[in-house]
Amino acid sequence: MRYPIVLSIAGSDCSGGAGIQADIKTLSALGCYAATAVTAVTVQNTCGVQQVYPVPPDIVRGQIQAVSEDLGIDVVKIGMVTDAGIISVIADFLEASRVTAVFDPVLVSSSGYPLVEPDALELLRKRLMPFCALVTPNIPETELLSGCPIRTPGDRKEAGRRILAEGARAVLVKGGHLEGNDMADLLLTGTAPGGEYSYHSPKIETPNTHGTGCTLSSAIAAYMAQGRPLPEAVGQAKKYLTEALIAGKDARTGKGHGPLNHFFNPKKLLVR
Repeated sequence: MRYPIVLSIAGSDCSGGAGIQADIKTLSALGCYAATAVTAVTVQNTCGVQQVYPVPPDIVRGQIQAVSEDLGIDVVKIGMVTDAGIISVIADFLEASRVTAVFDPVLVSSSGYPLVEPDALELLRKRLMPFCALVTPNIPETELLSGCPIRTPGDRKEAGRRILAEGARAVLVKGGHLEGNDMADLLLTGTAPGGEYSYHSPKIETPNTHGTGCTLSSAIAAYMAQGRPLPEAVGQAKKYLTEALIAGKDARTGKGHGPLNHFFNPKKLLVR
């Protein structure tokens, strides 16, 4: 018997709402065992990011090796990767292991702080994304990765297709930055018929949105580690995110954008 194990490779958030802390909370709440490899230490709180200190690539490599050689990983979730050295370390691991990977490309913080060095962006596209089962950019990240401005639903689909052309096996273009009350996410899994899925949820009026992207991508990884097919994993993860937003919408944690309520209905650690 063993637990479903997800390795989160991401940056640390000392305020606990996003990054690796949000990943651990999400994975634990959904019944998975969370292992981690820290890529950066950040100075941040609910009001924004002030500093980022990248972990040396050799230390990132050592963390990943230590976990993978001992625990056995079902799915990898990748969050903030800050420089070319760290990107190469993760890409080397994915190429060698062929483990399923969900990549949330955290390129710029919600407060506008750049989180990826400019010279690393091309390497991220060419070297890392081709080994990922799913990439989960928001609208600004989709524009940056695809080079395609998004003004209409058709633009969003075209931008997603461009990201697929870079080598990613599937892309989930998140709709949280769209105008209106419908938070519509678009999953593209290829050019063949049936390779397009839409997910809809109402907009939740709350200031507590810190860590939504980390939470969604970790939830997808959790459901994939439990054996759910990708379209179902995305749908279940979006449902979890919406319910976590609703459960935490009125709590006040910090002076800025507070965290979600990840533990509104925690599951027991699964054994299979």
